[in-house]
Amino acid sequence: MRESSENLRPQPQRSRRCRMRPVKKETGFFLLIFKRGESVMVFSSASFLIFFLPCLLVLYFLVPRRCRYLRNLILLAFSLAFYACGGPKFLLLMLLSIVINYVGGLLAGPAHRAGTRRLGMTLAVVLGLALLGWFKYAGFFGEMLHALLPVVPVPQVTLPIGISFFTFQGLSYVIDVYRGDAAVQRDPLKLALYIAFFPQLVAGPIVRYTTVAEEIDERHESVSEFSAGAVRFLFGLGKKMLLANAVARIADAAFAAVMPSVLFAWLGAVAYTFQIYFDFSAYSDMAIGLGRMFGFHFLENFNYPYVARSVTEFWRRWHISLSTWFRDYVYIPLGGNRRGRARTALNLAIVWALTGLWHGASWNFVIWGLYYGVLIILEKLVLADFREKLHGAAQHIAALFLIVVGWTVFYYTDMGCLGKHLGAMFGIGAAGLSDPVTMAVIRKYTVLPLIAAIASLPILPRLKAWLGKHEKLEGAADIVSLVCLTALMLLSMIFIVGQSYNPFIYFRF
Repeated sequence: MRESSENLRPQPQRSRRCRMRPVKKETGFFLLIFKRGESVMVFSSASFLIFFLPCLLVLYFLVPRRCRYLRNLILLAFSLAFYACGGPKFLLLMLLSIVINYVGGLLAGPAHRAGTRRLGMTLAVVLGLALLGWFKYAGFFGEMLHALLPVVPVPQVTLPIGISFFTFQGLSYVIDVYRGDAAVQRDPLKLALYIAFFPQLVAGPIVRYTTVAEEIDERHESVSEFSAGAVRFLFGLGKKMLLANAVARIADAAFAAVMPSVLFAWLGAVAYTFQIYFDFSAYSDMAIGLGRMFGFHFLENFNYPYVARSVTEFWRRWHISLSTWFRDYVYIPLGGNRRGRARTALNLAIVWALTGLWHGASWNFVIWGLYYGVLIILEKLVLADFREKLHGAAQHIAALFLIVVGWTVFYYTDMGCLGKHLGAMFGIGAAGLSDPVTMAVIRKYTVLPLIAAIASLPILPRLKAWLGKHEKLEGAADIVSLVCLTALMLLSMIFIVGQSYNPFIYFRF
C-alpha cells in the first residue's frame, strides 16, 4: 500500500511488525475479473482509466437518452463487474444485501399495516447488520472468546470490500421508507443500481436514497455537467497521486522506525494526517465527479476539515456522510440532546463507540472512537464556555493537536506499536529530540508538508469567488484552469504508470 523508504535509514531501523502488509501489483482490468480478486479496481489505476471507464462511457452514451432504463442497466452491469474485481464470490453477498433491502423496503412501505411495516424494517436492519457483523467482526470477537475459552476456534473470515458502505446505504433506504421519508422502490434493478453504483460503492460517500431517487428515474446529462464532473474527477486524481501518495513516504518512514526521535514521531503523525485527508477526500472527489458525469449529484463529503476550531467542527467537515448517518439513525433515535446532560453524554459515547467500531474490528478503532466521544462530550458539556474564551488561533491549534494524536491511534492496529509511537511523540522511549534519520527525511521532503498544508486550506474556492468579481479576468482564468488541469492529468498519468498498485486507505473499511 505504501512505497518502500529503505533509502531513508539503515536496515536495522525497520520494524516489520508495525508495518502494513504489502499489496500485489496492479493487473489488467480483464485479468482482474477472472483472477478471483487478486486486486481491487481503483479509480487511480491504468485498468480503470484506460479500459473500464472508456468502455462504460462509450456504451452508455451510445444509448439514446430516451432509453433511460437501458442506460441504468448498463450502469448496473458495469457496477457489478467493478465490484467483482475485488472478489467475485463477494458479489453474491452484495446481491443478497440488495435482496434483503428490497424486500424490507416493500414490507416497510405505507401499503402495509403498522406491524408489517415494523417487521419489514426490523428484519432488514437485523439481517443487514448480521451480515456486516459476521464478515467484519466475527474474527475480532472470536479472538476474545478464544482467549477465555481456548477450545473455541477463531473464525477465519475474509472481509468483503466496501461492506460497511453498501450495508449502511441499504439500511438508510429501508429506514427512510419506514419513516415515510422515501418512496418505496418497486423495481429491484433500480434499487440495485442505487446500492451498487460503482463510484460510491467501495469507499463512499454514503449516499441517501432520497438524494438520487429522482435521478435514477429521470436525470439530465449534458456537456456542461459531464465536463464539470470530469474536472472534479481529475482534481481528485491529482490529490491522490501527487499529494496523498507523496506525504505517505514521510509517514511510512516515521511509522516504520524502531525508535524514532520526538521530531520524527510528530513528523510522521502530521504526514499521515495529511495523507489520510488527501487520500479519502480524493476518492470522494472522484466519486462525486464520476456520478456527475452520468447525471447524478452526490452531496459533499468533505469541507476543509483542518480549518476547524474544535473537534466537533472537525466532524462536521470530515466524512460528512458518515457523521450525518450516525446522527440521523443512531444519535437522534436514542434521544439526542433532549433528555438531559447525562443522557446526552451517554448517547454521544454510544455513537462514537459505534463509529470507531464501524471503521474496523480492532481495539485501536474502538479507542479512537471513544477518544473522540470523550473530546466531544467535554467540548459540548464541560468546556464550552472556557473554549469560547480562547483566541481563534489557540482553538485551531488545540483542535489540530488533538486531531493529529487521533490519527496516530487510528493508524496502528498493533497496540504495542501504538504505545511506542505515542510515547515517542511525548519523549518516552524516543531517540532524543531529533536524529540524523529525521534530518535526512526533512532534507529530502522539505517542501511536501508545506504544500500539503496549503492544499488543505480553502484557497481554491476563495480564488474562484474573487475571480467571479472581476469579469475581465474570467478569460485568463479559464486558460489558466485548462493548462493546470492538463498538467494535472499528465502528471497523474505519469505517476500511475510508474507506481505499483496503491489502493485508497478507506478500502479497508
